[in-house]
Amino acid sequence: MANRDYYFDNAKFLLIFLVVFGHAIQSIIQEDPILMTTYQTIYFFHMPAFILIAGYFAKANYSKGLFFKLLKKLIVPYLIFQLIYTIYYYFLRNENNLEIDPLNPQWALWFLVSLFFWSLLLILFVDVLKLNWKAAMLISIILGVVIGFVNDYTSTLSLSRTFVFFPFFLAGHYLSRDFFTHLKSKKIMIVSVLSLVIVFISIYVLPDWSSRWLFGSHSYEDLGTPAEASPMLRLLIYGVSFWLVVAFFSLAPVAKTFFTRWGLNTLYVYLFHGFIIQFYRESGLGLIVNPYVSLLIIMTASLLLTIFLSSRLVAAAAQPIVELRASKAKKMLNQKE
Repeated sequence: MANRDYYFDNAKFLLIFLVVFGHAIQSIIQEDPILMTTYQTIYFFHMPAFILIAGYFAKANYSKGLFFKLLKKLIVPYLIFQLIYTIYYYFLRNENNLEIDPLNPQWALWFLVSLFFWSLLLILFVDVLKLNWKAAMLISIILGVVIGFVNDYTSTLSLSRTFVFFPFFLAGHYLSRDFFTHLKSKKIMIVSVLSLVIVFISIYVLPDWSSRWLFGSHSYEDLGTPAEASPMLRLLIYGVSFWLVVAFFSLAPVAKTFFTRWGLNTLYVYLFHGFIIQFYRESGLGLIVNPYVSLLIIMTASLLLTIFLSSRLVAAAAQPIVELRASKAKKMLNQKE
């Protein structure tokens, strides 16, 4: 930890908590406009910010064996968890048939597939085509807009999400550490708080609109929006998302905190929280009491679940199937000795 940048570990933990929390409240957001507004505000920036961090640490230079390293790091765990989740859902939902489909990611597993393709696209844009950052960002945004016109196979190998969210991955690669440092000025932090408030209020007062716009996985036709207006709506969502991503990074703590160490194991949280969240959804519990007390209860439970899945114990136990190695378990055993 001594040589790590605590800032990004802090940001990753906060974002993975929002991922868990967002998934946990999804089944009750129709019950109250405040719940819906909270959900939509989170979804404007939590995954884009997470993806931006991934792009910041991604390498754009092709090296021998890189493709197979990406396969081992991302696709092999994806296939393992695709199988595990498929079997889990089969029993959880009492499904009639056990259908294993590696081409259509189960629920949150799309991230691993898209991360694989983002890494390849980054090499294509930067190392092969040698685009400057302006051209690269422009092309990535155009691709994110155009993919909305594709009506079929949008979920196959996470095709739609890969192109919709690629601008955030690419932006992360081009941003320097100094950019994030400049965001910590008091003026920008105040503007960031106001930005979150403004967006929250705006979402609350606007007429009902589909949260599916924020998922990046649906075609314009599926979203039911006129074809001529859809590209402008996607561009608007890009603008708001980038705005709130900047606001989030401005407010994320820089110094080491009590939750910094939990930011090391966000992948484990991402892969395993689905078992609990989907069990909760299938239970049909819904609102436990009134909407706002339920919101606080779910928020607390989400935080505790995030902390537990971020723990060294879970990481050590799960590393063999996530990373195909057991260095964390060995390290824990050596420390006990």
